[in-house]
Amino acid sequence: MTDHASDQSASPASPSRGDPSRIAAIDFVRGIAVLGILTINITGFWGPTLASFSPALPRVEPGADAWFALSFLLFEGKMRALFTLLFGASMMLFIEAAERRGLNGDAMQARRLFWLALFGYAHYLLLWWGDILFPYALCGLGALVLRRLRPAALAAIAIAVFCAAHGLDGIGDLPGIAAEQRVLSGHGTAAEQAEQAAMMARIAQSMAQDTQILNAGFLQAIRLRFALAPFLPFKIALATATETLPLMLVGIALFRSGFFTSGWSRQAIVRLAVAGIGIGGMLTLPVLWWIWAHHFPPRAMLGVMDHIAAIPRAIMALGYLAALMLCWPGTRAHPLARRLAAAGRCAFTNYLGTTVLMGAVFSGWGLGLGPELLRMWLPAFVVLGWIAMLAWPAWWLARFRQGPMEAAWRRLTFLFVARPS
Repeated sequence: MTDHASDQSASPASPSRGDPSRIAAIDFVRGIAVLGILTINITGFWGPTLASFSPALPRVEPGADAWFALSFLLFEGKMRALFTLLFGASMMLFIEAAERRGLNGDAMQARRLFWLALFGYAHYLLLWWGDILFPYALCGLGALVLRRLRPAALAAIAIAVFCAAHGLDGIGDLPGIAAEQRVLSGHGTAAEQAEQAAMMARIAQSMAQDTQILNAGFLQAIRLRFALAPFLPFKIALATATETLPLMLVGIALFRSGFFTSGWSRQAIVRLAVAGIGIGGMLTLPVLWWIWAHHFPPRAMLGVMDHIAAIPRAIMALGYLAALMLCWPGTRAHPLARRLAAAGRCAFTNYLGTTVLMGAVFSGWGLGLGPELLRMWLPAFVVLGWIAMLAWPAWWLARFRQGPMEAAWRRLTFLFVARPS
């Protein structure tokens, strides 16, 4: 989730003078990404898994549609994609740093991903169903295998896999969405009505299990996760591999092409920012209009969130990345930008810490506010999380080289590794 310590006085488009394994602009973008991810994850902390897919689940509430629509347009999938792009770039930074020490960069990165997988599974089992660390670790191994390909080849493979997988799956979702519309309009066949009823029964069962875990005590929640879904992190990794791995490959390709280190002209980055945000936004808005106009039908929402919106949000994430890289040189001295960069340096700790904080607010082992609060109040807790993630890293990094979880991850990665003489 992060690379090594940084020197904020370094050029924003080049490795830090104090540590060549950091690029300050990456920390800045990562800080924004980890804050943005909370706008989506907050619903998963508050309610059952499928609440993240629709404002009508687990129940229809006042104000829920507007908050969901805003999150869908600006954040849904885009912050995760941004984070994944940076993960690919950070893999290369880590490998280069290891090789400067005379170590085998690929072997050290594999060790690093092994520990990330363990952290991820523990994160799932102890705290929350929505872990992304475990999928990152598995997909990172695939990216490691391919990372020596030329940047153009990496990008071509990534785009082909991403577009083929999500395009074909999205097309495959359309007949089911059409059948659902016929059922909801009262014109469905008996078979279509039966399938819709069966899907709603599966949704109800899933929400009941999730609510049981959400309302349980800490140890009981762990037992339930292990008893009901011990392999969920593996299933999520497989289900998201055609998004996560290609985006990592694009991140590696961008890094190797010099995107983060002044290898691209400003004009090229401006074009990417305008095209990415413009095209991604124009493709997202009609989808948002349709699902809102049709009151977020459940089968359609599953198809949209998993497949149909995937390509637009990836395009928009690339635009965000370019726009933020353009913003960094002019804002790097601003106190907020420095706090965001510090939050990005401590993204691993912030990501896990946010789970603990929100678990303490919403879960049965904490304050248990999940069943009590309406969805319309979730933005207030997003702001609370943002304040928490921005408050401590600058103070900490003035005293320590890395965030606490970053330091633990690094020590485990280099455990029993002797530096070549």
